[in-house]
Amino acid sequence: MKLAFIASDAPEAQSAATTLRDRYGHVEPAEADIIVALGGDGLMLQAVHRFVSDGKTIYGMNRGSVGFLMNEYGEEGLPERLERATVAKIHPLRMTASDIDGRDHQALAFNEVSLFRQTYQAAKLQISVDGKIRLEELICDGILVSTPAGSTAYNLSAQGPILPLNSPLLALTPLSAFRPRRWRGAILPHEAKVEIVVIEEHKRPVSAVADHTEFRDVTVVSVEEDQSISVNMLFDEGHSLEERVLREQFLY
Repeated sequence: MKLAFIASDAPEAQSAATTLRDRYGHVEPAEADIIVALGGDGLMLQAVHRFVSDGKTIYGMNRGSVGFLMNEYGEEGLPERLERATVAKIHPLRMTASDIDGRDHQALAFNEVSLFRQTYQAAKLQISVDGKIRLEELICDGILVSTPAGSTAYNLSAQGPILPLNSPLLALTPLSAFRPRRWRGAILPHEAKVEIVVIEEHKRPVSAVADHTEFRDVTVVSVEEDQSISVNMLFDEGHSLEERVLREQFLY
């Protein structure tokens, strides 16, 4: 089993990478069977985006802060842990955004696609699902579309629903909705296509973010799951991502 160790800039992650490379050997990522990512969830997202086109399997160990997408760090028995680990196959969202200059942009998101107001004024958004307008006008700070894997991240902080990892669902969650005040979002089938039109885009500018890729002054954003792309993430036996998502729903 050929391993490639990558690490965040945090000192504890860099130290762990040096220790594990000396102990288990290290090859360049292009030659590796498994990429071992050392850091937090931010590094894991970076790794997923970096290696998704290569079809690499990624196993993360927490040397960061939150580490929801990571396994516990340990130097002993790493090959045996990898052999016993369970696989979670994750599909990303594909975001297509047009801006006020007529340019089109695309990006992938494994956690969520978010729209945010850029100024002190609230955003005005029109929401369509599969070509049918569902909300003529949502006045808010923004809105996000989340995958099941991302539903325990920003989506949960915005009071969105936690989605079981293997569920064919997406979460559509508003950020500080002002009108309609009681709208709390929607749970959508994973094949749904969401289109968000920015109303008064010059007066109330909006940015769109796919994980960590941002485009500003957008006018129309469409979001849908891309089933043609997937990444395999490994989780320790008994600590699968499905178990973590389920456990998160009973925390208070």
